[in-house]
Amino acid sequence: MKNIILTGMPGAGKSTVGVVLAKKTGCSFIDTDLLIQEQQKMLLYEIIKKNGLEAFKQIENKVNASVQADHAVIATGGSVIYGKEAMEHFQSIGSIFYLQLAYPEIEKRIGNLEQRGVAMPAGCSLKELYEERTPLYEKYAHYTIDCHNKTIREITEEIAGIYNII
Repeated sequence: MKNIILTGMPGAGKSTVGVVLAKKTGCSFIDTDLLIQEQQKMLLYEIIKKNGLEAFKQIENKVNASVQADHAVIATGGSVIYGKEAMEHFQSIGSIFYLQLAYPEIEKRIGNLEQRGVAMPAGCSLKELYEERTPLYEKYAHYTIDCHNKTIREITEEIAGIYNII
């Protein structure tokens, strides 16, 4: 099961890099946010609004922990790292790549937090969320890809290069 699992903050480019990387490596592509939306028949922000943040995290953990894939690029939601079962599952079925970006770049890219379905507690700033999540991304990653000032092509080539030797 040679899978590539992409993690990182919202706006880091997981889905975009994932699609391009899948084409480059001949892998299939799975976006776990889309799996959650499909299963729940709601957009991410609607799930959070209707069920609450903790229920969303439980749903996300369950969906991610059940992903069965072989030779796939899997783009995860930014909050996947809160799900211990999901992250242990991903560590067992592939290599986890953390797409790392500095906070100012994330802030610039992210857009509307609520419509995007970013799982964050009320009253929490994006900066606080970034500081809380960064150590978790680092903890679970097999590889950290510094995405600062890199094009999608450069990022995908770097990951593909690692993928070809693992």
